[in-house]
Amino acid sequence: MANVAVFQRARSEEQREERRRAILGAATAMLAEMPVAQVTLNELSRRAGLAKSNVLRYFESREAVLLELLDSAWQDWLAQLEKDLEAAVDAAAPLPERSDQLAAGLASSLASRPMLCDLISAQAAVLERNVSPQVAAHYKRASIAGIAALGRLTRQCIPELGEDDAFRLAGAIVMMTGALWPHTQPSAALLAAYEADPALASLRLDFTTTIREVIRVMIAGTLARSAR
Repeated sequence: MANVAVFQRARSEEQREERRRAILGAATAMLAEMPVAQVTLNELSRRAGLAKSNVLRYFESREAVLLELLDSAWQDWLAQLEKDLEAAVDAAAPLPERSDQLAAGLASSLASRPMLCDLISAQAAVLERNVSPQVAAHYKRASIAGIAALGRLTRQCIPELGEDDAFRLAGAIVMMTGALWPHTQPSAALLAAYEADPALASLRLDFTTTIREVIRVMIAGTLARSAR
């Protein structure tokens, strides 16, 4: 059973920040064990050692907690991605090779962060549905800034891309990550069905392989449109 911290009432800004960190830490630990859909406010409160009403003093909903985690995970990913792409992409290589290297680097980096992919897949359909307009606007601004940063990283690898095209490409990569991720995480029932009927195996997608190919095609299409 997970350790549960028990807190007294927060009486200072430092103590309030400690509560916030405890809530976010508990949510992070839960996402290491289960998908976003299984994270409940009751269990989150228990693990954070706070009453549910107290959790809601710091975050207006479960979704607001997860949106903050998404923003944090996104920033961590971008910091690492810059290093990953520097190692993966040869700036002196011809454009087709750089495109393939960029697609492979992005796919590998995303696949190494399942929590980020799961949160991205839940963002529009779940996480943005139970928050106030103020919280929604805050995290939409953070999303725009994050996509712009991803666009700049892709443009560093492929300077042939225009700024607007790089931004649109980055947004499409994020949307495709969110759409593809659930399809590559089969349930126990589906795994059993695949094992029982090998003819169904063609429907089982590998995330890294598929997102790499999708990104490669999107880069090629964006470059072709740019050339026109």
